[in-house]
Amino acid sequence: MYNNPKFASSSFGCRVNEAEKVVMDKQMIGAGFFQDLKSPDIYIINSCAVTAKAEREARQLILKLKRQNPELKMVVTGCSATHWLRNNLWKDIPIDLLISNIDKEFLVSLIKKRFSIQSVPVQLDQLNEAGSDKFLSSGRVMVKIQDGCHRFCSYCIVPYLRGEPRSRRINDIIESIKVGTGSKPVPTPMHEIILTAINTEAFGHDSGESLIQLIDRVLKVTNIPRISFGSIHPWSINEEFIEYYKVLSRNPRFSNFFHVPIQSGSNKILRLMKRDYVKEDILEKLNQIQKINPFALIATDIIVGYLDESAKDFQETYSFLESSPINKFHVFRFSARQNTAAYYQRKRLKEPSSTEKIARSKALSELSIKKYQRFLAKQVGTTSQALFIGEVKAGFQKAILNNQILSWIKTDVSLRGKMKRVKITGLSRNNLKGHII
Repeated sequence: MYNNPKFASSSFGCRVNEAEKVVMDKQMIGAGFFQDLKSPDIYIINSCAVTAKAEREARQLILKLKRQNPELKMVVTGCSATHWLRNNLWKDIPIDLLISNIDKEFLVSLIKKRFSIQSVPVQLDQLNEAGSDKFLSSGRVMVKIQDGCHRFCSYCIVPYLRGEPRSRRINDIIESIKVGTGSKPVPTPMHEIILTAINTEAFGHDSGESLIQLIDRVLKVTNIPRISFGSIHPWSINEEFIEYYKVLSRNPRFSNFFHVPIQSGSNKILRLMKRDYVKEDILEKLNQIQKINPFALIATDIIVGYLDESAKDFQETYSFLESSPINKFHVFRFSARQNTAAYYQRKRLKEPSSTEKIARSKALSELSIKKYQRFLAKQVGTTSQALFIGEVKAGFQKAILNNQILSWIKTDVSLRGKMKRVKITGLSRNNLKGHII
């Protein structure tokens, strides 16, 4: 079909999707496709279905790209693709090839077969640039360690679309870190690896290994300057992990950032969501993390407007977040996903109105901004290992501190991809500023 097939890609949703996108880009280039972000022949979307909004955004991008170039071949994979295939929901969307999660590993061969593309020369000079994005351009690489989930929370469609938990073996993860993102023969320079999973709690349950063993091995047998989590789930933060963190927090190579998706601060709502914990338990664990390291950034996901959430229930969540050590939160408005327990609970439980959801979302977003501003102010006077990203502007360059906070560090020379010790000296318009020490 094409003499020199060109492709581009994007992903929606979680960092697992982004990690998968990077691997897919590597595989496409390894098979001889040329990455061209401006004028591709084939466009690949790794989609998300966690919310109705995520599905809608994928549809909008597909329609936009097809309007711009009707000849563009649109390939969609991921959770929305799986959902659309199972429920025959894609007939009105201009998609040329739809690939479910279970077939994602065969993406390259399916593309070649669907579009009658013969073998083409491997673009070796591109392998180092494969999947270039805001992460890889600064030497940050997301490494997928686990897929699937066994929890079946009431609101969540992911277990139905990604299946039972499956973990990568630690040796396999270590090997992929040593050779970049796992695609040979050309390694990708890495300064930080971000461990990503659908549910960190499930890591190793099918292989007899553990999350702590993984972290320990990465620190011991690789020379990666920094290791961090995309998210760490509430069930992973048990007594064993907290004891381990007392030592881990002192390791300069570990990023003290915890994104813990809690979803609600109301025990009634947590019970309806089937989250299998109460707010008092998770609060105690987060307080212990803060006590070990007061400068650890703790973030969370919160769903507002869940079924039967009253004004009182919402106020409980607000008060919980206000008094907790959580410094930043991402707020989502509930939308019932087909085939989930919540989808059927709607028959007997009242759903808050759109107006109520918007007001509650706004209130929590404003609280998050206030708490994050206070946390930023605490950083003034501290020192940290910083990973430099972006370009130098007006004598400053962006850098990511050891707790994943962005800062502007004084420098006239680009240090992109390098680690330096810095001191934070001020806060201006919600931007931390500092200098190299």
